[in-house]
Amino acid sequence: MGVAAGKRTAGHPGVGRVLVVIPTYNEADNVRTIVARVREAAPAVDILVADDNSPDGTGAIADRLSRTDPHVHVLHRQGKDGLGAAYLAGFAWARQRGYDAVVEMDADGSHAPEDLPALLAAARDADVVIGSRWTRGARVLNWPLRRLLLSRCANLYTRLALGMPVSDATGGYRVYRTTALDAIDLDSVCSQGYAFQVELSRLAHRAGVRIVEVPITFVEREHGDSKMSPLIMAEALWRITSWGLRDRRPSVRRGAPAELARWP
Repeated sequence: MGVAAGKRTAGHPGVGRVLVVIPTYNEADNVRTIVARVREAAPAVDILVADDNSPDGTGAIADRLSRTDPHVHVLHRQGKDGLGAAYLAGFAWARQRGYDAVVEMDADGSHAPEDLPALLAAARDADVVIGSRWTRGARVLNWPLRRLLLSRCANLYTRLALGMPVSDATGGYRVYRTTALDAIDLDSVCSQGYAFQVELSRLAHRAGVRIVEVPITFVEREHGDSKMSPLIMAEALWRITSWGLRDRRPSVRRGAPAELARWP
C-alpha cells in the first residue's frame, strides 16, 4: 500500500514530506503503540512499517492500521533480511514517492516519538540529524551498566578509527533528507545492525553533508526481544576496523603529509 508516485502534500513545516520508516520483526506487542505515538507527536508525517514477514502477525496488524489511517503504509518483505536491508528498502520506497526526508525509528519504543519534533526542527538546517544518546542533554533509561559501557566504548572507538566528529555513530534514531541519501552511495552499503548505522554515518561524513546531533531520551524496550546479538557486535567491530584502515591506506601509499596519514 502507498501513496501514488509524485503525489505531494504540505508535509512537516520547514522540512516537507516526511516518511518515518519502522522496521519490524515480531513486534506485534509494540507496533500499534509506536504508530499511535508517532501520529500524535508528528501528525503531518507518514509512516511506513517495513515488516520482514513476522510470524507473530505484525504485518497483519500493520495492514489493519493502514486501512483506517491514510498516513500509515506497509511494506511486506519476504523474510528476515536484517535492519540495514529493511532501511534501504524504506529509503527506496520514500525516494520513489517524492518524500523530502526519511526518519529511522525502532518499533520497540526505545526511540521516543515525542522526540521526533525536535529532530525534524533540526532537519530544517541540516542534511542528517542523529538522535544522540551521548550528547549533552540526552538520557538513557533502564540500561544496565554493561550496556552503557559497551555503547560508550563502541562510539569512542568509532570516532578514533574513522575520524568522525559524531558522538553516537551507532544510534539508530535519525532523519535523512533525501538529498543527503542521493549524495551517499547506498548501493555500496553492505552491513547490518550497529555496523549499518556506522556505515551510513561514515558515508554521509565523507560526502560532506551537514550532520547534527540532537539529544534524545533512550528507553530500553519493555516488550519483545532485542535483536542485538554477539554476531552483530562482531560484525560492527570488524567493519569499523576495516573502514578505518582502508580510509587511511591510500594516503599513506601516495606519500601524503604526515598530518593526513596519521591515525587520529
